[in-house]
Amino acid sequence: MRKSLTDVIARPCAALLAVAMLAACGGKKEPKAPGIAKIACDESFESIMEQEVNVYEYIYPKEDVIALYMPENEAVDSIMAMGSVKGAVITRPLTEKEVAYLRSNKKIVHQQKIAVDALALIVNPENPVEILSKKDIAEILAGDVTRWDQVEPCRLGEIDVIFDHQGSSTVKYMRDSIMGGHPFGPNVSAVKSNPDVFKAVAANKNAVGVIGVSWVSSDLSGRQKSVEELAQSVERSDTTALEFNSDVKVLKIRGNNEVTAYKPYQAYIFDGSYPLYRSVYMVSTAPGGTVTHRFYSFVTGFQGQKIIQLTGILPATVRPRMVQVE
Repeated sequence: MRKSLTDVIARPCAALLAVAMLAACGGKKEPKAPGIAKIACDESFESIMEQEVNVYEYIYPKEDVIALYMPENEAVDSIMAMGSVKGAVITRPLTEKEVAYLRSNKKIVHQQKIAVDALALIVNPENPVEILSKKDIAEILAGDVTRWDQVEPCRLGEIDVIFDHQGSSTVKYMRDSIMGGHPFGPNVSAVKSNPDVFKAVAANKNAVGVIGVSWVSSDLSGRQKSVEELAQSVERSDTTALEFNSDVKVLKIRGNNEVTAYKPYQAYIFDGSYPLYRSVYMVSTAPGGTVTHRFYSFVTGFQGQKIIQLTGILPATVRPRMVQVE
């Protein structure tokens, strides 16, 4: 069931979940063995973090990382609660006030940018539209442009905008960066997850989905790489050019006052040509020698950064391979 975002984003988020309920937020079933790490992760990055966890546990089979996927505000709340969750993956660094609070409670705070993520706009392959400008996107989200034939001549009808979750960082980004904090129009709704966005777009020729680019690169089309192959890939210096899922069409996006439109390939995210991007951070409050701290070092180090590179988004410290793209 989809939920309208017309009113939801105009008011503050509901009270955050209690820390005692975090184990039910998603991710793997918690084992009873000691020496585990719990990481609260913005659910927009589930496809990336699952690969990080799988390769880490393959390389270090005696260590266990539990990834809990939830809306970003709950991920921040979980690490601020200073309970069993001592790591988080979110789209902003902790504020000075948040860091000061943790340090006042004798917590050591490590945080580092791990990636630059891009948001992709996907449509049904039968949709003839190929390009949207940031202005077009703002007008569609606001409900000022409601039909595809207002974008360009075509036979499609009412535009149906679909997000992954009403409390996701994807919603927050589009509201704050594209809408200037203004509310969405009645044509905007949310489903429950990123895979549900694909299903909705595949079933509706008038739909346009907003989703993290790692969900539309090659990890979701064709044969997925095994954990063994990923582990071998992170040791090599080469990279593979990623293609987008052929079940949907990824639109080119043009910045305001720009002539050329771009798809969210790594090279265009890297040089800033693709306009819909945001930073991703990892936070750790775990002391050295713990599984959480070792996993933090892994994700922020070469191997973890190489995994991010293979997902299609831009790693923070590994330079992308520049390939010729359309």
